[in-house]
Amino acid sequence: MSATGTPDAASAPAVTDLTDKQLRILGYLRDRASDQTYFKSRLIAEELGMSAKEVGANMPAIREAEFDLDIEKWGYSSGTTWMVTA
Repeated sequence: MSATGTPDAASAPAVTDLTDKQLRILGYLRDRASDQTYFKSRLIAEELGMSAKEVGANMPAIREAEFDLDIEKWGYSSGTTWMVTA
């Protein structure tokens, strides 16, 4: 935010601000978003060698950043599901 309290471009994380895990999750979602809309944290974790908790903990940084994906927390039954649109 700027000194006036309004959001500015510096408030959204850039690709360079993401951790290695966040970049791996982002790449995974980008590769599959054109063919799939809903993603379970557990299944993302299995593909990337992480825990579902690690995926869930890293998703907010990806959601808040200005990327070519819209990511919305969708459901909690039997694990968190994310709705991703490209």
